[in-house]
Amino acid sequence: MRFLSCVVLIIAVAAPSQAQWKLDDAFKPAKPADLEDVKSTPAPAAAIVLFDGTSLGKWVKRDGKGEVKWTLKDGAMEGVKGHGDIITKDTFGGRFQLHVEFRVPYEPTGQGQGRGNSGVYLQGRYEVQVLDSYGLKSGKNDCAAIYGIAAPTVNACKAPTVWQSYDIEFAAPKFENGKKTEPAVMTVHHNGVKVHDAVKVTTDNTTSGLGGDPATPGPIMLQDHGHPVQFRNVWLLPVKE
Repeated sequence: MRFLSCVVLIIAVAAPSQAQWKLDDAFKPAKPADLEDVKSTPAPAAAIVLFDGTSLGKWVKRDGKGEVKWTLKDGAMEGVKGHGDIITKDTFGGRFQLHVEFRVPYEPTGQGQGRGNSGVYLQGRYEVQVLDSYGLKSGKNDCAAIYGIAAPTVNACKAPTVWQSYDIEFAAPKFENGKKTEPAVMTVHHNGVKVHDAVKVTTDNTTSGLGGDPATPGPIMLQDHGHPVQFRNVWLLPVKE
């Protein structure tokens, strides 16, 4: 009887996590394509591969020192609630293109920011929001928003549990004699759809960013917001000025 009780307990604990990656009959997609994973984009030869599905060796915790203990499974890394944000060991300045593939869990009872919440931060300071915003009218805090700055022009979300992609063209702010002359600029494609076109980022640190001197390079940061969001195939391509 004691052994049986342990087995039942293990199943009960594991079941909620598994359920988050399976849609139920209550979910009604707007169109079949919303249930199709985005096609994965291989890294170009000149790209810096930040995550290839096999190792978290290029990442550390937000403090810049701690070992990353996010879960590795099936070629993806999954955020672990309470572990905290993770950043790349390397920092990046100037102009670059960042490619990230992600998927959000199915959390139908969540409200607002409580559904598959995470974020991709450029230089650790400028966030492109990750959220389950499927079927919603997008705002400045929804999926693919430049958080708090600009809503995506189109809601290009796929259904939760389905792989999606960001391709973000980023230009760091410019400074002369310690004075900012140009703000950071971002163009974002979400699942191949352009949702931001050369948007000027009107702050030097969006909510929960790393802050620091905006004239200096910064890492890529992936946010732990308490939800098991997954990421795969993360690479960065420097662009010559």
